[in-house]
Amino acid sequence: MNEKEQLISEPRINDRIRVPEVRLVGPKGEQIGVVPVAKALRLAQEADLDLVEVAPNSKPPVAKLMDYGKFKYEAAQKAREARRNQTNAQLKEIRFRLKIDSHDYETKKGHVIRFLKAGDKVKVMIMFRGREQSRPEFGYKLLMKLAEELREYATIESKPLQDGRNMTMVLAPTRTKAEVKAEADRAKRQAEAEATSETPADN
Repeated sequence: MNEKEQLISEPRINDRIRVPEVRLVGPKGEQIGVVPVAKALRLAQEADLDLVEVAPNSKPPVAKLMDYGKFKYEAAQKAREARRNQTNAQLKEIRFRLKIDSHDYETKKGHVIRFLKAGDKVKVMIMFRGREQSRPEFGYKLLMKLAEELREYATIESKPLQDGRNMTMVLAPTRTKAEVKAEADRAKRQAEAEATSETPADN
């Protein structure tokens, strides 16, 4: 990225703000009011902060006092985390027969729960055989029964839809991949802390 591109993609800060006055916002979001840009720069220097133009198209432009380096770092961290979560989330697929016995049903439901608890979406598919295609309402009923039983773990992202010999429904987990990972990390840290506290001290 060259300097010109950087100036276009990033907000103007400090001496790059070339307007006579700005509507100034304090570091905690407090409204300071319209002040000459020279005064805003002086306040930024006194607080050891940057003056950042956050709404250049306003009249006058809105500028905020903040630690711009810290702000950029935190924004980059959030974007990286969002990309990682998006990449890790997968669409799993489970197939049911319309005339499924209760044991097989419970086994497959257990697989769906495991995927959802891991933060993955699940595409549930019912395969119709022969004359079963003429009774799609039974497939719909089975899928909605499953969704009802999994309310604790999932919401319906895509309602049952028939496509030829199949009917599909997509379930989305109630907790994201990031939340699942954060909980696992917390549990791991807690277990490590407990193990450390239980270690007997040397005499």
